[in-house]
Amino acid sequence: MSKIKKDDQVEIMLGKDQGRVGKVLRVFPKEGKVLVEGINSYKKHVKGRQGVEGGIIDIIKPVDVSNVALVCKTCKKATRVGFKIDGESKLRICRKCQEVI
Repeated sequence: MSKIKKDDQVEIMLGKDQGRVGKVLRVFPKEGKVLVEGINSYKKHVKGRQGVEGGIIDIIKPVDVSNVALVCKTCKKATRVGFKIDGESKLRICRKCQEVI
């Protein structure tokens, strides 16, 4: 079970977007990266082709998973994720308030 999943709220801990909060759009477990909505965006110049108009577009690039922290829904703070085994299921818990995420 991964610590960060799709649709989680995360806070950026390092880089140019430090302190900003966004929703995880996609997780790349093999690369150890996550795609966060509105974070780490760059402008790309696209050349026009037949039937396609050229111009400047915004691209969102993935962020390393070590540079993000999950925002707990109950205590509203950026926290590390722990695991708790309850019967046969493995649950993610907030390390600050010990609530199930």
